[in-house]
Amino acid sequence: MTEFNEDDRVELTDDHSDFDGQVGVVTQVMETMFGDATYTVNFEEGQEQGVPADQLELVEAAGDEE
Repeated sequence: MTEFNEDDRVELTDDHSDFDGQVGVVTQVMETMFGDATYTVNFEEGQEQGVPADQLELVEAAGDEE
């Protein structure tokens, strides 16, 4: 299972979300009572809360080459 940190750029994969397929930024990491992490992700047009790690994929920053 991949863990994400605040300020990570991620892509959401959730067919039931209005933000499915969009890239956003993790703004908060919350631990559930079961010890799992859920995330709040901000997008250009809103945010999604309580997102489990298996619905997120890390997006590599473009232009890191010098």
